[in-house]
Amino acid sequence: MKHLIIIATILVSGFVQSQTNYEKGMNKAFEIWSSGNPTEASNLFERIATAEADNWLPPYYAAQVNILSSFGEKDKEKITAQLKKAQDFINDATAISKNNPEIMVMQALLYTAWVAFDGANYGMTMSPKVVEQYAKAKAIDPNNPRVIYCEAEWNIGGARFFGQDTSVFCKDLEKALELFANFKPETAFHPNWGKERAEMLLKSCQK
Repeated sequence: MKHLIIIATILVSGFVQSQTNYEKGMNKAFEIWSSGNPTEASNLFERIATAEADNWLPPYYAAQVNILSSFGEKDKEKITAQLKKAQDFINDATAISKNNPEIMVMQALLYTAWVAFDGANYGMTMSPKVVEQYAKAKAIDPNNPRVIYCEAEWNIGGARFFGQDTSVFCKDLEKALELFANFKPETAFHPNWGKERAEMLLKSCQK
């Protein structure tokens, strides 16, 4: 019995230590990212993903870092490499967590990055894919605030591009903010971003 208790203690200690290392690593990666080092943050998320093979969050954030960094990029070679890397991370996250609306939002943002980079060449092929991802995500979780807000931002961008009224999408941003107010992430590291951006968009939408 004593031996069993010792073994159990060792196992629990190892689990706690593993969790602690994971938490430390994730916090460090977010800290590096917020300090303006996306490449280093992406590399750390990738290392955590290797250690946490059954956790979709590290590859999800590695993808997000690369996608967000690509907006505004003008170099075709650079953005191609960044978004290819991001797509690989999304594929890894999807393999771990299928039919996950959060990952679908990230996939939609990746397609959006291509459209933002070169709408003339990628608009026709990528735009329907963006719409499809948001439709799939909304069908699975219609109360996910990021799904509603990101789809609204996509629609606003499209309306602006075609010179159409964007105010019709204000209600979607209002709904997203209501959902954000009641949203509780599963853990400290689960996606919980977007509220500030949605508030900013709503202000400009109402003008």
